[in-house]
Amino acid sequence: MRGQIYRRFVALYKATILAVLLAGAANAQQRVVAFGDSLVAGFGLPAQEGFVPQLEAWLQGQGADVVVVNAGVSGDTTSGGLARVGWVLAEGADLVILELGANDMLRGVSPDVARDNLDAIVADITGRGIKVLIAGMLAPPNYGEAYRAEFDAIYPDLAEKYGVALYPFFLAGLGQARGVSELFALMQADGMHPNAKGVKLIVADIGPAVLAALE
Repeated sequence: MRGQIYRRFVALYKATILAVLLAGAANAQQRVVAFGDSLVAGFGLPAQEGFVPQLEAWLQGQGADVVVVNAGVSGDTTSGGLARVGWVLAEGADLVILELGANDMLRGVSPDVARDNLDAIVADITGRGIKVLIAGMLAPPNYGEAYRAEFDAIYPDLAEKYGVALYPFFLAGLGQARGVSELFALMQADGMHPNAKGVKLIVADIGPAVLAALE
């Protein structure tokens, strides 16, 4: 009799511990890794005005229990990203926002090279069981129609191949500017990187896509 009671007590104890652990896992803070170049790194901006801290604050303002990790390196290319993806994800993540390719384009790197590198990066991330939100880039008209078409197609093609979320153009939030003068008012002096106001618009536009990818 005592043996039966003891066994029932042990079974109930184990079930209770398991329930507590599962509840804790369900409510655990989610880890988002922003993996990219200077646009992610916050080039030229005070620490709290860059993309990562502004995105984290926006997500938390929406009620998400999340921390956003800055894995941006100014000047990074898709080749550099491929070389460091392993150690960037050493601590794991729930979601990776992948924003790379702009510097490949600016350096005239073949779209085939950028595609192969990004393909390998997405394969690595998804192979670890981590969700991906691909934040795409678009080539400007002066690169020619052939280069532009080949480069722009990289991001939607990879999103379809791996069945991951796509945010077509990382800088889409800046499209709210009405006219050239308003657009320049959202940029730093170099004309290439958004200022704090520009980042705020970028975050407001991409934020819902990040929330959807997390869910």
